[in-house]
Amino acid sequence: MTDPSSDPDGQSVRDIGVLLADDHSLLRESFRALLEVSPGYVAVGEAGTGTEAVRLARHHQPDVVLMDVRMPEMDGIEATRRICADPHTSSVRVLILTTFDLDEYVYAALRAGASGFLVKDGTAAELLAGIRVVAAGEALLAPRVTRRLISTFARQGRPVAGPSPSLGVLTEREREVLSLVARGLSNSEIAQQLYVTLGTVKTHIGRLLSKLAARDRAQLVITAYETGLVSPEPR
Repeated sequence: MTDPSSDPDGQSVRDIGVLLADDHSLLRESFRALLEVSPGYVAVGEAGTGTEAVRLARHHQPDVVLMDVRMPEMDGIEATRRICADPHTSSVRVLILTTFDLDEYVYAALRAGASGFLVKDGTAAELLAGIRVVAAGEALLAPRVTRRLISTFARQGRPVAGPSPSLGVLTEREREVLSLVARGLSNSEIAQQLYVTLGTVKTHIGRLLSKLAARDRAQLVITAYETGLVSPEPR
């Protein structure tokens, strides 16, 4: 990552450091070229295998790793799991790159700790916006895609008989908010449905992240479904 500099208003500004992990060198080169001409972003390294992605994540400490799922030596799911579980890279966010928005591996990657996913054939603006969102600590899961993704793939997770005892630490309102998050509602939509302020919703989200030891909103969604609090919608 680059050293901080100052913007015209005198505020400290730091570029978002991005590690590019994909076994196709041409795709990596195109992503690097995009970042080089985009103010506020910098490519800190390139990895052609999952093993290399883990090593370079530890070395460079990027803000975000753009991670392809299908890579040699170690796939992107295992690489994501190792990066997110390692105390040295626990602050590194992983953004999955997939060919299709309902790629069969996306759900597994989210379970492994990824903060969201992007389709490879998306626009340059979508890629840059996605990196920025994830670098800020948010989850990149559009409500529409969240509902489709979970409905399709949550059935692949372990069967559950009911809410996990781990949810016992939550208040009734927090469980209600978690349920709505899992169903793909935005903070504004949750506030409208519960007749509370947006600030109140954000407070509940913060408490959910803390109590459930979740990295971000993506992990809250996974937890809600895998504990049985919410069931996948029928096809």
